[in-house]
Amino acid sequence: MAIVISGMGIVSALGCGIKPTLRALSKNISGIKKIEHLETKLSHFPSGEVKMSDNEMKKMLNLRIKDPITRTTLMGRIALKEAILASFLPKYSGLRIAFISGTTVGGMEKSERYYTDFLTNTNHKEYIATHDCGANTDSIAAVYEGKFHLMTTLSTACSSAANAIILGANLLKTHRADIVVAGGSECLSKFHINGFHTLKILDSDPCKPFDAQRNGINLGEGAAYIVLENERLAKERVMRPLCYLSGYANACDAYHQTASSPDGEGAYLAMCNALKMSNLQPEEISYINAHGTGTLNNDLSEGIAIERLFGKKVPYLSSTKAFTGHTTSAAGAIEAVISILALRYGFIPANLNWCTPMEELSFSPVNQLIKQNLKHVLSNSFGFGGNNSALVFSTTKKRNSLISK
Repeated sequence: MAIVISGMGIVSALGCGIKPTLRALSKNISGIKKIEHLETKLSHFPSGEVKMSDNEMKKMLNLRIKDPITRTTLMGRIALKEAILASFLPKYSGLRIAFISGTTVGGMEKSERYYTDFLTNTNHKEYIATHDCGANTDSIAAVYEGKFHLMTTLSTACSSAANAIILGANLLKTHRADIVVAGGSECLSKFHINGFHTLKILDSDPCKPFDAQRNGINLGEGAAYIVLENERLAKERVMRPLCYLSGYANACDAYHQTASSPDGEGAYLAMCNALKMSNLQPEEISYINAHGTGTLNNDLSEGIAIERLFGKKVPYLSSTKAFTGHTTSAAGAIEAVISILALRYGFIPANLNWCTPMEELSFSPVNQLIKQNLKHVLSNSFGFGGNNSALVFSTTKKRNSLISK
């Protein structure tokens, strides 16, 4: 069974929707700025914050200002609504449509803000119920008016949204759903900022993935969802597929709670198995959208894994986190959308801020946008604990690929 992507939606520091995202990527406009909406003493660290306040997003969604809705939910609703409309799902409510969403922070940003109130008075007590990750998924799904027949939440840190897409594909393959909307949403929080600051991996300047002088990450926030369905149903619905999800894989090397393994074993296995499912040889990959966080550890580990798989013929490669910031649990979906845009519009996004090659690696990322027809794009998303996922998006399906059986 061939799986196609029939719609997608996105919100990030680059803007709200597919069009502003494509525009920013094509003009090398980064969304990394000083934090404005999150109240934190560490606001001087550059971050990929969505440029709308909660109230502005509520207005956009026709919600009341007083409605107790988290920032994670608001961004998720915006992205989900775009994906649903793009794939014309409201016309097909009789189908079994599943919703799989990845998040780790959930409503924590509001819990942090109102924690003292929770303990001492009844002010803002309505936000207690919005803390849980699953509660955010339920609230995001409300934009589709209760028409999902199955919903669940994944929380595997920075691979959450990619794993949501993998779970969605497996639901289609096992005929447990007709259509799946999968992705993730994550807002910035003090938990994020303070946690990564404690690990000493926040860059005080715009991040520069795969650069010899890289010094850490810029955090970000956002949401993205893609609509997956089997090719036969898409034809019945007269939908023109954006692309195929030709392969995917997850591998956990469990090397360390937060660090990537020195030999990139988990990343290597995830990429190998995704290519195997796609029935592709390494040389057939046109572009790699790397996890590329900008930390000393990740970029070296991922680079070693890539060299293990591709040898001296590494495809065009870039990390788009210098555009969006590291959107953590939403990253796999945001970068899936970016990968699909690159595939459809024939370009390779720049690896912004890159200047100096890493001595340990034989390749360097693309440091300026390249116009290039692409056939197969590999998108990597790696999470804490060595939880590594890889997705392959293709313009056409290959015969005998495992996913098509």
